[in-house]
Amino acid sequence: QLQASGGGLVQAGGSLRLACTASGSVFGSYYMGWFRQAPGKEREFVAAIDINGQYTRYTDSVKGRFTISRENAKNTMYLQMSTLRLEDTAVYYCVADRSFGPVLVGGSLDYWGQGTQVTVSS
Repeated sequence: QLQASGGGLVQAGGSLRLACTASGSVFGSYYMGWFRQAPGKEREFVAAIDINGQYTRYTDSVKGRFTISRENAKNTMYLQMSTLRLEDTAVYYCVADRSFGPVLVGGSLDYWGQGTQVTVSS
């Protein structure tokens, strides 16, 4: 029920915007977030947003470079990524849960979307 899009190949220092669209009745009642998994590494939390879009959280490595947002009327969440670095290369996953805590730590979440590949080149 979660569809991520917007990944691609970009040069270091460039920007990309990921989108996550939810189908059905998932979106308006759920906390949302993004995780990523780089080759050979564990999946890690990237960013999260509350139901109304008023409160956000970021992992330290993306603070000041990434912005998470949502448009409930469009059932869509975004991740605007700027000043991309080589180490941002990963598969990015969108997630949703009825509680905020699980969106921060991953694991057993109500919904995981399929990933979208982001590759940053030098």
